[in-house]
Parts: sequence; structure tokens; C-alpha cells
Amino acid sequence: MRISSDRIALPSLPLPEAPPRLAQLAGLHWGLLASAAALTLVGLLTVRSAAAEMGGGYFARQLVWVAAGLVAMLVAFAIDYQRLLAWSTPLYTGGLVALLLVLPLGHRAGGSVGWFRLGSVGLQPSEFAKLATAILLARYLSAESESYLTPRQLARAVAIALAPMVLTALQPDLGGAAMFVPMVAGVLLVGGVRPRLLVAAALVALVVGGLVWSLGMQSYQRQRVLTFLAPASDPLGAGYQARQSKIAVGSGQLTGRGYRQGTQSQLHFLPARHTDFILAVLAEERGFAGVALVLGLYGAFFVSAATVAARARDRGGVLLVVALVAIAAFHVLYNAAMVIGLVPITGIPLPFLSYGGSFTLVNWIAVGLVLNVDYRRYVNR
Repeated sequence: MRISSDRIALPSLPLPEAPPRLAQLAGLHWGLLASAAALTLVGLLTVRSAAAEMGGGYFARQLVWVAAGLVAMLVAFAIDYQRLLAWSTPLYTGGLVALLLVLPLGHRAGGSVGWFRLGSVGLQPSEFAKLATAILLARYLSAESESYLTPRQLARAVAIALAPMVLTALQPDLGGAAMFVPMVAGVLLVGGVRPRLLVAAALVALVVGGLVWSLGMQSYQRQRVLTFLAPASDPLGAGYQARQSKIAVGSGQLTGRGYRQGTQSQLHFLPARHTDFILAVLAEERGFAGVALVLGLYGAFFVSAATVAARARDRGGVLLVVALVAIAAFHVLYNAAMVIGLVPITGIPLPFLSYGGSFTLVNWIAVGLVLNVDYRRYVNR
């Protein structure tokens, strides 16, 4: 298969005979699973350190979520992804319904009302809505066969992502809403977009950004952006998190202070240290070497996923992998930039490392779906 910058071109070759199932399993890109497992192990150890003095059993709960995520991965791997593409409309509709219901019925935490509480368990429907949206986008764009998508097709694809994006922003959760942007951008770029439409989209994004700033952002969210531009203006208020994060990262130096020896994390100076700022905890304890290792594992994960997309034998599989990888990659890029003060602080956790039930489940389901596409590349075309 050849993937050009505009479209996906499939060779007109006969479909190779599917090898035995054991051979198919052996032929999977196991580097994807190995890198995800290694990142999860690092995450568990770092959560244990970051939450050691917090109470609440965060480490034990994260272990349970990881176990549940592994089960969910196996389920996502077992169901032929072509069936999931066929079920994309009801899955997407269910995701929208959940996002609508969470607004009046959801549990409020951290200024957002984005969780359903079931006893001590919280589920965040916006995370699962990302998966449903990725599946629907892959199915919709896989049906197109022209060299370039038409403006109408582009508009429909954007509308598919815009509905859950708006509902997530109403919670309000602008960080979660922003995650739909790289997803739709990735599938549209692979699907085929004319350059002039990219320019038009950039202009529209500027206009929408201005409207979001003036009408869609809460005062504390605008303050975060202003503090990012001038961090010294409020070092004990809105700029506190960014300042403590940079102190933690800088104090780690080359090899770090040692496990559970960080001052910013262990002495409670760093907020959200087990979730959004877990990379700062890792940097303080393991230094540049530890962060470089983790970023290398992310690199291996994304290279493995890109290899799966490149050798997939049907357009729907390619687009599904692209959508899932685009979400994860943007999470990593934004979170890493956030902890060193390059972008404004928002609630974007780090895949496989940050504490979080729904986020952990969705990460592992995504791994199962990517392996699903790789496993069935001989039979789906």
C-alpha cells in the first residue's frame, strides 16, 4: 500500500491468503503493546510516588483501572473492527446522549460537570465519545473514493466532530473539547484536502478562537492564558501550578533526585501531581534521563501505530488508526509542553501515565483497536 500526502492509494493486487491464526498473531506489531505496557508500568510507579501522602488509595485504584483496561483491550481486539465501523452511528449517538445527560446529571469536580458517579467510581463520557467519533469519521471517510474530499464532505466530517466537541466545551472542559481537533485534522489530511481549503480552515479557526475567547471561556480559563503570557504576574494564584511544575522539572537535572525524593511532589507544592502534572513528578525524580526514556517509549508507540496504518489493507482501518494516534499524540505533545510552561495549563493528562479511570480504559481500548486493524489486514480489504 502506498500512502500519498493527498490520498490513500491501494494497489490492485490480489489479496494474499490469510495465514493461520497463530501466524497472524505472531505477525502483529508487538512493539505497540510492549511500549504501552512499559509506559503503564512507569505510570503506576510514578502515581504511587506522587500520591503516597495523599490518601484515597490512588495507586490501588489505578491498578484496578489498568486491569480493567487490559480486559477492555482484549474485547476491542476480539470484535472485528469492520463490525464496529458498521455500528458507528449508534455508538456515536450513544456518545452524544451521554454528553447531553452529563450536563444536568453529572458530578461536578474541578469546576467541570463531566463525570457520572457510580458510588466511588467516576466515568467521563467525553473520553468514550472520542472513540465513537473516531469510529464514525473512519467509516464516513472510508466510503469516499475521489482524489480530494469535496467541501460538502469536509463540512460533514467537521460536523461529526463538532457536536461532541461543543457538548464537551459546555461542561466546561475546553481541554477535552480541543482533543477532537487533532482527530478530525488527521483523518482529513490523510483523506485528501485541497491546500486552499486548509488555508480557509485556518482562517475559520482564528475566528472561532476569538469567539471562544470572548464567549466560550470562563474567567479562570482566560486567566490561565494571561498567566501563561505573563507568568510572573500572579505567582501565588493562577501562575502557581506553572511555576511549581517548572521548579520540579528543573530540580531533577540529569538523573533526578531519586524515587519519592522530590521536594515539589512529596511536600505537596505541586498540584494535580498524579494526573495532569505527573510528567513533572517523573522529571524531578528521574531527571532528564527518565523523561528521555519515557519520550522514547512514546516514540516507539507512535512508530508502531504508524506501521500498522501503513500496512492496513482497507481505507477504514487506516483512518481509524490515524484518528486514534492523532488523539494520543496531541495529548503527549500538549502535556509535555504544558509542564515546562510552553503552553497554557489545561486538563490534558498524559496517556498511560496519568491517574484516571476513563482515560486509562480509553487508552487501552485504542491499543486493542489498533492491534485489531493489524490482525485483520489479511481478511479485510
